[in-house]
Amino acid sequence: MAAIQRRLFHQTFRVLGHENPLGLPRTGSIPRMQRGLPERRKIKDVAKVVAVSSAKGGVGKSTVAANLSLAFARMGYRSGILDTDIFGPSIPTLFDLTGEPRLSSNNQLLPMSNYGVKTMSMGYLVGEEAPVVWRGLMVMKALQQLLHEVDWGGLDILVLDLPPGTGDTQLSVTQQIVLDGSVIVTTPHTLAVKDAVKGINMFKKVNVPLLGLVQNMSLFNCPHCHHDTAVFGSNERVKEICKEQSIDLLGDIPLHQNVGDDGQRGKPTVVSEPDSERAQAFMNIARVVGSKIGL
Repeated sequence: MAAIQRRLFHQTFRVLGHENPLGLPRTGSIPRMQRGLPERRKIKDVAKVVAVSSAKGGVGKSTVAANLSLAFARMGYRSGILDTDIFGPSIPTLFDLTGEPRLSSNNQLLPMSNYGVKTMSMGYLVGEEAPVVWRGLMVMKALQQLLHEVDWGGLDILVLDLPPGTGDTQLSVTQQIVLDGSVIVTTPHTLAVKDAVKGINMFKKVNVPLLGLVQNMSLFNCPHCHHDTAVFGSNERVKEICKEQSIDLLGDIPLHQNVGDDGQRGKPTVVSEPDSERAQAFMNIARVVGSKIGL
């Protein structure tokens, strides 16, 4: 009964309390909104932070981010992933995690873990099917709390799964947090590539290092005839963009049914099929990213 009352109180507080939308005890402190650009700060107890972004939805960004965090864990690093998509969090599903996170002794959120990766997401704080119907101020305050009021307990690398687009959330993250680099995810499709350029230019504008581009769903290999088909078009345009923008193509992830199925059942490819070609593709990208940020 007490837990139900606490949940109801938190939900009411989230609606009414713009300063504390996650309903955390008020003993902690986070940076207040300032006029002008806020000072970039490192996330406490986190050595390296990499943002995974896409300006187009539906290109598999969250799947790539989840598998990269798992790849870092397989490489022996203390790895975590922070889901910064307030409206459409994916990490709880991808990591097969539910329930509300506990609080530490200093009233900070404790990450939930699976497969050796620490995770935090708005999806843990609201019901699975509950919409987050908030205006901008509430969203920005919730994002601040996710960035600054999580007790990661020491990480070598934290992967930020950014929402699609180039709006308020992306700008707030890039302006508030010291990022060691960013990764852009796209498919070979013309529309996705065009939007990827917008994401590239956004990171350039806010002076965040661009580690490179990941081409997801690049080729489909028929299991019957073993012929490769470029379902979403040739990858030549992606290569051209990398050359024009002077960024690296970090790797290709093949189009395979199992990648989607693995995510849906909460056991991403790097964990469920570690010896597969697609899992090795994620591992290779993680190695390149790690070397670029000095991990």
